[in-house]
Amino acid sequence: MKKLILIVFTVLLTATSFAQGIDVGIKAGANFATLTDVDDVSTRTGLLIGAFVTLKFTDKMALQGDILYSQQGAKGDNGASDIELDYINFPIVFKYYIVDRLNIQAGPQFGSVINDNLGDTRFESFDVSGVVGIGVDLPLHLRVTGRYGFGLSDISFIDFNTGNEFNTGAKNSVFSLSVGFSFI
Repeated sequence: MKKLILIVFTVLLTATSFAQGIDVGIKAGANFATLTDVDDVSTRTGLLIGAFVTLKFTDKMALQGDILYSQQGAKGDNGASDIELDYINFPIVFKYYIVDRLNIQAGPQFGSVINDNLGDTRFESFDVSGVVGIGVDLPLHLRVTGRYGFGLSDISFIDFNTGNEFNTGAKNSVFSLSVGFSFI
């Protein structure tokens, strides 16, 4: 985890030397999350909150890094237990401005589970996802973003009583809507 944070900040600091503008702010919103290939689950609605740094290279291109607390997982159906997974996520997205204030976004996201609800079992602590989205930069330094995160790594878990690891084949699937405020 420490190595990941170091890599993210190194990339952002290196990119800063080429940037024409810097945008720093906070964001909050809602997640609509589920897990693929898992029976008897539906969408879990959760909180998304964090901070972002955007480095604008030209009028059309930018790079944005976020640090986000993200409630994910899935809601259990038909008597199945809820799967509550809380992550710290680090998305790094390339932003391309289609027109002056409207942008499309794509890039990787790295996440670490900080809380799960399964008692003697623990989910895989590291997750890699792809992220695509669209954003609008509004007046008064407001940013509205919609993103879809699709898991690239399996969500496996370990039963601490037996030491067995179970590869579920499940992946995160998260649609998020957020509103941000830029300080710069």
